[in-house]
Amino acid sequence: MSLCGTDQDKERVVKRLRRIEGQVRGLCAMVEQDKDCIEVLRQINSVSGALRGVWTQVIGDHLRGCIAKSLVEHDEKLIDELMEHLGNIR
Repeated sequence: MSLCGTDQDKERVVKRLRRIEGQVRGLCAMVEQDKDCIEVLRQINSVSGALRGVWTQVIGDHLRGCIAKSLVEHDEKLIDELMEHLGNIR
């Protein structure tokens, strides 16, 4: 299943992920340079928050697009998949 939403939604997700990718590279450099633990932890928290933001955006697009379409078609398979996924989040 591909990402639900418009090309603009997809572009926005890709931009955010590329930004996060840069943050992770910076985080790796911090570790290699023996930066203070608290600085590394702050950056990890920042990356985690950014990923949560992307997760929220993608799940919102999924609910508005894919799930809404499946409800119109009376197909609950995607709802079941989402429920299973949400049950597996740690």
